[in-house]
Amino acid sequence: MDLDKIDASPESDSDTDEAPLLLDPDEENSDASEDADEGSEDSEDGVEEDEDEDEDDSQADSQDGDETIKGTEEDGSGDDQLGHSDRSSRTEDLATPSASGAVKTSGSLYVPPHLRHAKTSETSDDVQVTEAQKKLSRQLQGLLNRLSEQNIESILGEIQSIYRKNPRNDVTTALTTLILNSISLRASILDTFVIQHAALVSGLHKITGVDFAAYFLQTLVKSYEQHHAALRSSSASAAEDGGEAPSEGKECMNLLVLLSELYNFQVISCVLAYDIIRDLLAGDLSEFDVELLLKMLRNSGSQLRQDDPLALKDIIQIVHAKVADKDPRSMSSRVRFMLETLSNLKNNKVKKNAGQNTGGDAVERLKKFVSGLSKKHQILAHEPLHVSLADLRSAGTKGKWWLVGSAWAGDPLAENKTAFDKTAYLGSSEKGEANALVKLARKQGMNTDVRRSIFVVLMSSDDYVDACERLGQLGLTELQQREIIRVILHCCGNEKVYNPYYTLVAQHLCNSSHSYKITLQYCLWDFLRDLGESDVGGADIVNQDNAKSFDIKSISPTRIQNLAKAYAWWVAKGSSSLTIFKPVDFVKLQPQTRVFFQTFFAQLFVSNQASTPALDFTSSGPEPPRNREALEAVMTKALHSSTLSRGIVYFLSRTALEDLAQSKEMKKLLKWGVEVATESLRMGMDVGGER
Repeated sequence: MDLDKIDASPESDSDTDEAPLLLDPDEENSDASEDADEGSEDSEDGVEEDEDEDEDDSQADSQDGDETIKGTEEDGSGDDQLGHSDRSSRTEDLATPSASGAVKTSGSLYVPPHLRHAKTSETSDDVQVTEAQKKLSRQLQGLLNRLSEQNIESILGEIQSIYRKNPRNDVTTALTTLILNSISLRASILDTFVIQHAALVSGLHKITGVDFAAYFLQTLVKSYEQHHAALRSSSASAAEDGGEAPSEGKECMNLLVLLSELYNFQVISCVLAYDIIRDLLAGDLSEFDVELLLKMLRNSGSQLRQDDPLALKDIIQIVHAKVADKDPRSMSSRVRFMLETLSNLKNNKVKKNAGQNTGGDAVERLKKFVSGLSKKHQILAHEPLHVSLADLRSAGTKGKWWLVGSAWAGDPLAENKTAFDKTAYLGSSEKGEANALVKLARKQGMNTDVRRSIFVVLMSSDDYVDACERLGQLGLTELQQREIIRVILHCCGNEKVYNPYYTLVAQHLCNSSHSYKITLQYCLWDFLRDLGESDVGGADIVNQDNAKSFDIKSISPTRIQNLAKAYAWWVAKGSSSLTIFKPVDFVKLQPQTRVFFQTFFAQLFVSNQASTPALDFTSSGPEPPRNREALEAVMTKALHSSTLSRGIVYFLSRTALEDLAQSKEMKKLLKWGVEVATESLRMGMDVGGER
């Protein structure tokens, strides 16, 4: 029968339509499954059925209640070889109207009329999404197959174009899956292969934003931990059987190499890298854990030592504590080589072999390429992801604080308070001493848990190195880290005598992150406004101060001198620069501000020539050696602003700084400093005017 002649009107096929609807769904499903089993058995046995057998089976199926269309006949043309399953598929495109008027698609399971339209729509949508994703994956896979050091720039541009034309989530998910599969599913891969993909991820991190790198990193760490956990559980049995290392070992190693290269390309910070190393040392130090640790140290050891030498010192102590009870003769060659590598890394005696030099050269070349992306693209991510391993593990429950707009269920202040109550990082074994410091913090106006914890760390540390290490262990967010500078300035200003300890702590922090320098600048502007310089700061702040009838606060001379000496050291050693005084009008300074700058410039000339902040212009002793180039390098930074340079020259020419010194040596040094500073600024202004 011709299918086009089937009458689809409800009146002509009312009997056929209503019969399936009145059946019990369970009976119908069971009958359908029995017929499907019969069809599969026939097809497996390879029995060829003729036309008569087909008609008998069709009648049997109709009597059992299968959803077949009454009146449909087999014409037998070219279908003699078909089994039940093949023949039933011919009726899948046939649709008959149900009692409710909905279109019903034939299949093995009964679908109620009110659900048929929804199921059909969902199926069609899934097919469309799947096809689009397959096309996107094929397009991205083609780009990754062509990835090389020579064409990485063009591939970055094409991927950026794909981001514009497709949903960002689909592109990020597909690209992450393809890269991780290409690296983790290979038995052995070249270092240059991983380096090129890490450079690609770093470039996408910069030009597409933090979203891609955050998703990629979370997926990578999750995959690495799954393979590492499976490796630990299966390595023991493999060792007993004397077999080879589990297959997870290769995948785990490749993923760890990718993590280390992402650190080399500044996609992640040293926080996560050290967390990975600590996790390797957490359990029993197996042979493969040692191999993973060695791979991490060979790839990123020098960078880890440069970024955080104190954390490296802790790692070395942990390793020595683990192997202390073992007989040196019983240790494997890998463990001995790891100890030797750590010792060389600690003493900065790491030597690279020929293979490492090849990979290192590729890293340096691609680093230059990634850093040069700002010339052709708009950079959306300027710093690496400061995410810890604990943050990634708790992302499913607490959220992702490192992503803008992502939900965050944690309470940083409450967590810091809990850690603070444990007093694990206070540097004092006496809880009574800790409580005394907490009371002192409250008296000093530390009105939040974050400020109190910072204050206690500063007060209980052995030296500035110990303080910086413990401040890093507080686990503060980038926003909370600003409080460290504020607490340091508060403590420095309240000391009865200038204490260079706070100066060294802030200097170390500024060298580790640029954000601390910005906080120093804004805190200085706040302090200058307190001294009476109402024009210092942004326009909004100035307008607010004018609306509030700005009043000059009375600041103690000790606080003014302490902060002036601290800022003089930071400017002299490069933690800050003279450009922070750009909004200051040196022609009409308030009396308190004039005292501040007198102390500042006198201490600046001394600190620039000294090697310790403990030496100031009131000291008596031998005159430090003079270095004209060092002072000129500091002063010429003010030439970026002609107003600032002229203001400094005006102030120095009308102030007798040598009168502030007590010894003849310091008087000579201050007089020499004024001459060099004035001459440098005037020559710079003359050259700039000629241009």
